[in-house]
Amino acid sequence: MADTTGTSVTTEPDRPRKSSWKYIGPGIVVAATGVGAGDLVATLIAGSNFGYTLLWAAVIGCVVKISLAEAAGRWHLATGRTLFDGWASLGRWTTYFFVVYVVIWGFVYGAAAMSSSALPLQALWPDVFPADWSIKPWAIICGIVGLVFVWFNKYAVFEKVMTVLVGVMFLVTVYLAIRVTPNLGDAFAGLLPVLPDEKDSILNTLGLIGGVGGTITLAAYGYWVNAKGWTNASWMKVMRLDNRVAYITTGVFVVAMLFVGAELLHASHTSIAAGDKGLVDLSAILADEYGTATAKLFLVGFFATSFTSLIGVWHGVSLMFADFVERYRAARVTGEEVARGEREKGWPFRAYLLWLTFPPIILLFQGQPFRLVILYGVLGAAFMPFLALTLVWLLNSSRTPASWRNGWLSNGMLTVAGLLFVVLCVKQIWDQPWSEFF
Repeated sequence: MADTTGTSVTTEPDRPRKSSWKYIGPGIVVAATGVGAGDLVATLIAGSNFGYTLLWAAVIGCVVKISLAEAAGRWHLATGRTLFDGWASLGRWTTYFFVVYVVIWGFVYGAAAMSSSALPLQALWPDVFPADWSIKPWAIICGIVGLVFVWFNKYAVFEKVMTVLVGVMFLVTVYLAIRVTPNLGDAFAGLLPVLPDEKDSILNTLGLIGGVGGTITLAAYGYWVNAKGWTNASWMKVMRLDNRVAYITTGVFVVAMLFVGAELLHASHTSIAAGDKGLVDLSAILADEYGTATAKLFLVGFFATSFTSLIGVWHGVSLMFADFVERYRAARVTGEEVARGEREKGWPFRAYLLWLTFPPIILLFQGQPFRLVILYGVLGAAFMPFLALTLVWLLNSSRTPASWRNGWLSNGMLTVAGLLFVVLCVKQIWDQPWSEFF
């Protein structure tokens, strides 16, 4: 049990658990949620444009995410407190940022996640709905199915379903990587840190490092750790193994799709659309190269990728929002409360579920408001440096027990991650069409 009185925290954990594969779970969830269709397209396009040259950047990106997720999980286990409780201890500014972020981000992300899940379904069954309806009916169905699933199931069932969908993603991406027959010599050469000889190559490389699997789901990892029943430092070794599995899995997805981009697209000078629609383009290319069965299998994997991101956010970010509400109902918030599963049935959790599902349906029909999209992009870019730098702050202070504070490696990795995301945030803000905003 954690004592959270004052500014320092002490824990008296049970005997440390041995790390074991049988405990793995939250890492699978965070890997599945963090890697969406857009991430796979970004990796495909990197492979298409540069071949294997940026393979090293994709691998470094996974290492950076390991350090961030480990830090979030370590905070939850070492202190017995939730991440939002830690943020709140840093000042009211963290609360203001979080509230504005989850409201605007959730509204726009809801529409994007539903559309992404709908695209492969529309491609698999194009004649179910009239052509002039586009993907809207499928998008609404995906959103409501995700809502119902998360509403009526607690973490244990959620984890099992995510694990099955990750298995589908894994099999499909690895199958495609093998099918395109990668040039392993070039792939190993791509592990050397070399920049492409093109304009903005540094920023493009930083974007690939920071982009894949890097979202608010990294912050949600600690909540899934607690929901699993891991609530104190005795689970630290287990959490660290689980976290490594998460980003090794992410690395497999990323490397597999980079192989596909390098062999199938780069070699033939074929381009695909940016964004989720690029995966629909890829399915058509796969149909021409390898037949309809391979293309349909890929679309199934595409759906698994998109739908795991949808239900992962529906569950994880709703847990975070519920924690935000509970923090202002009580003087302190603990991971044990998350572990009991009561918040998954509470009104704050379900209110945010509804916010992610129904208001975004309006955007499916009316299009995304221009100013709102700009704010969404800015807030999204600002979240990752906010996460990295606040974790450095929390894990080097008396809020964390001395034995679990950052060492030189953690501080180095989190500082590098924070600086990386600050650069990407500045670039994102700079690139916005502010002249048209006002």
